[in-house]
Amino acid sequence: MTATMIMQPAGWAKLTLVAIVAATIAIPGQLRAQEISDDHRAAARTAITALRATDPFDAILPVSAESLKTRLISNNPDLEGEISAIVDEETLALVTRRAILENEAALIYAEVFSEQELIQIAEFYATEAGQKLIDNGPIVAREVSGAAGIWRRGIERDLLDNVIAKMNASGLRANTTGAGGDGAGEATQN
Repeated sequence: MTATMIMQPAGWAKLTLVAIVAATIAIPGQLRAQEISDDHRAAARTAITALRATDPFDAILPVSAESLKTRLISNNPDLEGEISAIVDEETLALVTRRAILENEAALIYAEVFSEQELIQIAEFYATEAGQKLIDNGPIVAREVSGAAGIWRRGIERDLLDNVIAKMNASGLRANTTGAGGDGAGEATQN
């Protein structure tokens, strides 16, 4: 499992983080925290930093603040300056809470991976190759998925053509109407 996780593109690692959060949400944080050593937790923090696992969440507070400004200003256009100042002030006051997410993410990773595994993950993702995988992993995954789709359609077409040919050669009537093919190899009665 760990070798698979280490080699997953960054987008998958981030999705994995979300799945792990959902799976462990019922476990009280303090109970979990007692089972994880400080060194293990530090290794987890290093790994999530190398993975950039929580980077996608950096925009949550600024986007929320802008959304709130827009909503409040649309209802009170005469108070635009005051609203912007207050929202900005309160947004800055919440910035320190970002550390809570980092700690929770580290705890989640520490629950899934051993300290040594986390060190290995961090070491790999800190390399040039690891950073390239993070940067290009989602693009590669999309391209592989596209190639797999083309391959699947070719396999389906060839399988249909081969089955029809064999059925026809055996004297069977191959009626492929509605067989899900692309129309290629549609058999007719001989």
